[in-house]
Amino acid sequence: MEKVHKDRKPTFTKKDIAKRIAEAQQVNLDVASLWVDSVITAMRETMLTANPELRIEIRDFGVFEVKLTKSKPKARNPQTGEIIFVPPHKKTHFKPGKLLKAYLSLPIE
Repeated sequence: MEKVHKDRKPTFTKKDIAKRIAEAQQVNLDVASLWVDSVITAMRETMLTANPELRIEIRDFGVFEVKLTKSKPKARNPQTGEIIFVPPHKKTHFKPGKLLKAYLSLPIE
């Protein structure tokens, strides 16, 4: 069951995903948890190998990418107003697949 915190969005955890898989596949929660952990670990390890960029495409769901950012030689610290240099680094990005994108673009009633 998702957790609901005061003034926050509902949060689904790996355990919640494992419960859904266990119910759908009619397997023990421990087995489903191993599957979920294995998939997440494999994706994380794959993304950590990004040199310099990487793309993981999961059909009918979306694409996870590791992208490079440009350096920002004149960024500003919002607290002090000081001009600082931000070096180039990697960032993650998720692009939803067609089905997910179509659902997310529906008007809210």
